[in-house]
Amino acid sequence: MSCLSNPIKTLLRKAPKMRREDSILPDMSEVTTIILGGGEGKRLFPLTQSCCKPNISFGGRYRLIDVPISSAINSGCHKIFVITQFLSTALHRHIIKTYSHFGFDSSGIEILSPELKPGKKSWFEGTADAVRQNLDYFLEFPTEYFLILSGDQLYSMDFRKILQIAKSTNADLVLAAQPITKNDCQRMGVLQVNENQMITKFLEKPKDASDIEGMEFPKNLKNQFSKAHPQKSHLGSLGIYLFKKEALLKLLVNDHREDFGMHLLPSIIAHGNSAAYLFDGYWEDIGTIESFYTANMKLTYQNPEFNFYDETKPVYTSHSNLAASKILASQINNCMICNGSLIEKSKISHSILGPRTVIRKGCVIKDTYIIGNDFYQRPALTKELTELLDIGKNCTITKTIIDVNVRIGENVTLVNKDNLLHYDGENIYIRNGVIIVPRNTTIPDGFTL
Repeated sequence: MSCLSNPIKTLLRKAPKMRREDSILPDMSEVTTIILGGGEGKRLFPLTQSCCKPNISFGGRYRLIDVPISSAINSGCHKIFVITQFLSTALHRHIIKTYSHFGFDSSGIEILSPELKPGKKSWFEGTADAVRQNLDYFLEFPTEYFLILSGDQLYSMDFRKILQIAKSTNADLVLAAQPITKNDCQRMGVLQVNENQMITKFLEKPKDASDIEGMEFPKNLKNQFSKAHPQKSHLGSLGIYLFKKEALLKLLVNDHREDFGMHLLPSIIAHGNSAAYLFDGYWEDIGTIESFYTANMKLTYQNPEFNFYDETKPVYTSHSNLAASKILASQINNCMICNGSLIEKSKISHSILGPRTVIRKGCVIKDTYIIGNDFYQRPALTKELTELLDIGKNCTITKTIIDVNVRIGENVTLVNKDNLLHYDGENIYIRNGVIIVPRNTTIPDGFTL
């Protein structure tokens, strides 16, 4: 008899035997993967005021960029490019440190940043422009397909299934999609498909409800999803594209507009042979403070939709030489606590504590993501100026995101007592009711919000 409880069993899935489905899925050696990681992420301010969106910490010890890279590796992708632009130095450092450790050297994963070229502009002006400006690098390697991913989404996907559809339909483009509600249509690309999953129409973020009339997906496709979606009548694009090489080159050369979703996808779908891959799994776009906060808090649930504990689909990230966490006389309920944390006589619930989180006695913390620290003590600018990075004694913190290398003084209360949806203070903000303390901030003793 197993000594593991049922909730833990559902998290800890051992690698299954080879399924017949796996044995017939195509090999990814003929696919070049391109991950777009240059987003500025204005809607994630203040987390992105000194950090690019793909490099934001997620789930305590991961970065958002780890998700698409790990899915590509788990799918057997042999060549991966990451295109960066905004505040990219720390992202480069993370990718090099992480994936060289796991044996993925520069021959497998390459980083591309804007560079001056004869007769060409420097900065990328959109998703399609970023790919277009780097075609010379992509074409150095033999490939038949280009898989284009975003660096700021949360999912676990087997990209071999997308390639399988491309081969079986001879499609120029395969676009991953999922059922969405009519309200969701305004924030996503919407596609119309026939009963054979071939795409007949595409609209990027339609503003008027009349634009999507008649674009509901066929009833015969609804049985491909494990759960019924009575309110989800349309198909939304997940921002995951597989192009046949010749089709993408022709598209980028003949259409010089900047964005895939807004410009190039409607063009190729109107004139080409495009299919949809219907994804029956968890997917989330981490584009706002609200979605970032909610996605992290869901990880503390008993059975989260996104599972970091599935050994069949590991998420890779950098390793740190930290000691195990030490918890003294505290009450901890439904939390994720990373290595190097020190907690003393406090109550913590439904929260995530990142590496080197130090919480002094008497604190009550709930529904909060403390991203953690790069060191226990902030490097001194002078011999006299030193500062420990911790949560001081007797603090009460609720529904808050505390960024990297923050010090919270003693007797601080962060609970949004006035129930504000939006607030801009001095080194403290509220977005959608969530308090955010930016990185490298010090909150003085007794502060209340």
